[in-house]
Amino acid sequence: MEKKIGVLLVNLGTPDSPNVGDVRKYLFQFLNDPRVIDLPWLGRFLLVNFIIVPFRAFGSSKIYKKLWTPEGSPLLLYGEELKEKLQKELDGHTYEVFFAMRYQNPSMEKVLEEMRLKNFDQIIILPLYPQYASSTTGSTIERAMKIIRNWYVIPELNFISQYYEDEQFIESFVQRGKEHDIESYDHIIFSYHGLPVRQVDKVYDDGLPCSDHSCETEINYANKFCYKATCFATSRELAKRLNIPEEKYTVAFQSRLDKNWLEPFSDKVVEEQAKKGAKRLLVFSPAFTADCLETTIEIADEYLEIFEEHGGEHLQLVESLNTHPLWVDTLKKMVEKRAIL
Repeated sequence: MEKKIGVLLVNLGTPDSPNVGDVRKYLFQFLNDPRVIDLPWLGRFLLVNFIIVPFRAFGSSKIYKKLWTPEGSPLLLYGEELKEKLQKELDGHTYEVFFAMRYQNPSMEKVLEEMRLKNFDQIIILPLYPQYASSTTGSTIERAMKIIRNWYVIPELNFISQYYEDEQFIESFVQRGKEHDIESYDHIIFSYHGLPVRQVDKVYDDGLPCSDHSCETEINYANKFCYKATCFATSRELAKRLNIPEEKYTVAFQSRLDKNWLEPFSDKVVEEQAKKGAKRLLVFSPAFTADCLETTIEIADEYLEIFEEHGGEHLQLVESLNTHPLWVDTLKKMVEKRAIL
């Protein structure tokens, strides 16, 4: 009998609309995740529900309204289109592709229930985050396991935890980079979403912090699941393939909440480059496989403003993978490699 395989693509999440109520609901669910804000329960509850959400909901709503399209959230639109394109590339007799969000809709609970009723022989869960972090991939995998553990029949499961080093994933971003005249830019920034330093320190069992594990220069047995190490590894490979000399690029981290987050901070690097006389910056964001608030607004809009304010002239965001044909083919190959037929 021919086997049937379900494929679940998962991205982080988006509000149902840019209205304050929906943004508040999204922030509430997202920030109350103990893998996102890894504080003791009471401290997280007070911080999120009485400080962060009440003060951020209105401001975030305004930003989401700038991002929103007439069709809806870009992150959701890219996810649904990616699902359809991947389905067309896979053998439809064997594979069925689904898409869900870790937070809000389409919810993992609803989509996985739909998949349960299909009685698949195998389910492959592929979070759309190339570099492992507990607050993204870890949270997604944990949530999937909590849902699936209640099923009476549990099929063969396969989780793809990270693929920062995947040959074709790297090449997908290389092709995006080649859409620009890289040599015409004064400096290149590889900007990744930030994390609290304490979260990368928790990867290590030897009692030493991330800063003692050569994360900026190599991947080794100890740091292979360290977000900082894999971000630097992705950047080194992209720079190598795009012939960007080491002195012409910087790896940085954006979207920080306080000073105890991974450094250098992307906005500060943008400001420093402008003050040094750079007129043209090119910014990659290889932690995001789809353009979203952090790329379209934070980098392309807010960082441009910072750059121009300090003397810069042109800041260009490299478009993310979104539904690029090579990215679709990358996902196809990753799925087929893990399929048990």
